[in-house]
Amino acid sequence: MKCGGSTLAALPASFFEDMRQLQEEGIVTVIVHGGGPAISETLGKLGIESGFVNGLRVTNEAVLDVVEMVLSGQINKEIVRRIQLTGAAALGLSGVDGHLIEAKPVANSHEVGLVGDVTKVNAELIQGIVNLGYIPVIAPVGLGEDGGQRYNINADTAAGAVASHLGVEQMVVVTDVPGIMKTVDGEKQVLPVVSVAEIEEMIASGDIYGGMIPKVRAAIACIQGKVQEVVIVNGAEPNVLSKVLKGTGIGTRIVR
Repeated sequence: MKCGGSTLAALPASFFEDMRQLQEEGIVTVIVHGGGPAISETLGKLGIESGFVNGLRVTNEAVLDVVEMVLSGQINKEIVRRIQLTGAAALGLSGVDGHLIEAKPVANSHEVGLVGDVTKVNAELIQGIVNLGYIPVIAPVGLGEDGGQRYNINADTAAGAVASHLGVEQMVVVTDVPGIMKTVDGEKQVLPVVSVAEIEEMIASGDIYGGMIPKVRAAIACIQGKVQEVVIVNGAEPNVLSKVLKGTGIGTRIVR
């Protein structure tokens, strides 16, 4: 499951309760989270400048210190706390721990600096945490192959790579929208299923616009390896995770 930083703050307690319920039924959620707004806020307070290029944060060592502090510290532990309040067990870690996520510089690193593309995920470590009865909560900071250099990794990229290396077939992207909308006969409706090709057509026609474009592009990027589909859902919907996993037709399924 990928959860955006801005979405997390608004999630109701029932969302985490649903997660506990699923764990009791033998379905464990692996969470990869972002934290863009909180990172921007902290950078602002510290007077550190940082821009964006095509949705990726320009990252130097000073920015990276803040990224790691906010993601691995503040946000990661907040999610762990909220899960544990339901009585479930959670374990927070970042891609640095146990070489969980290895990365190399992105192709346009000359523009964005220390931003990484995932090259390897230690799936055995995640499986081990699950086997011990914990819900893994992962912050997307990675390490270079030599273990010395840290990289800021886009949360969608990291989530797609983790899902693919774990060999799961379905990934859930938790957002603040009910899915991909299309105007049909003057009314906005959530599309239940959409293919990657159809999304590109909808972006070209203007049916998908604004802030939804990066969301769907990120979801498409998650369809890699064994991941067959990505479901975009609104986290505020009651029992949203259970509904997705039981196939009740909630949100939008993006299929290959």
